[in-house]
Amino acid sequence: MNVYDFDGTIYYPDCSIDFAFWCMNRHPTMYLTFFPKALAGLIRYKRGKMPRHLMMRRFFSFLMQIDDFDRQIELFWDKHEKNISAWYLSQRRPDDLIISASPTCIIEPIARRLGVRVVATEYDREYGVFLNNLMAAKEKARYIIDQGFPVIDNFYSDSLADTPLALCAEKAHLVTDKARKVVDWPEMDKGTLDKVHRKINTGWTIHLD
Repeated sequence: MNVYDFDGTIYYPDCSIDFAFWCMNRHPTMYLTFFPKALAGLIRYKRGKMPRHLMMRRFFSFLMQIDDFDRQIELFWDKHEKNISAWYLSQRRPDDLIISASPTCIIEPIARRLGVRVVATEYDREYGVFLNNLMAAKEKARYIIDQGFPVIDNFYSDSLADTPLALCAEKAHLVTDKARKVVDWPEMDKGTLDKVHRKINTGWTIHLD
């Protein structure tokens, strides 16, 4: 089994941000009802005044404002499916697993088109709350362990925050150059471990930093 992060790994740049702008462009009132609050939340998060999960909950609140969500998400992927990396399409297998911090409701339609499995962040579009922990960093590794630690032949991600899951795989690969280049995961020397620690504790989410 091969396991993949999604945003920045097999899709570039980030499907949640792309879909947010897609929806705002089709529902312009969201530039007033959503965008200022999301931007303010990001600024507060960057200044250390808002925890990450609250900033992300505020960002994903745009999903509550899309009355025609089912139609828009399919139209979105009709246009953005081309952003899936060619290197991934050339090696895709039916037992692939995508693990993503983006909401399931955004990721699931493209996973279905690709014919692969997906585990992502569950977000209730009616009430605007998370139904599980953000599927990022250590949570990805925790999910694999909870599933009985199935054998991961290869793991791919663009972020060192995913090192906990990379360490669960037989082989890990770092994706760079706007999701176009795949290299070996870096050795876990002190400098790299310091970067991992910073990424896990202050980085991640949907590549807003």
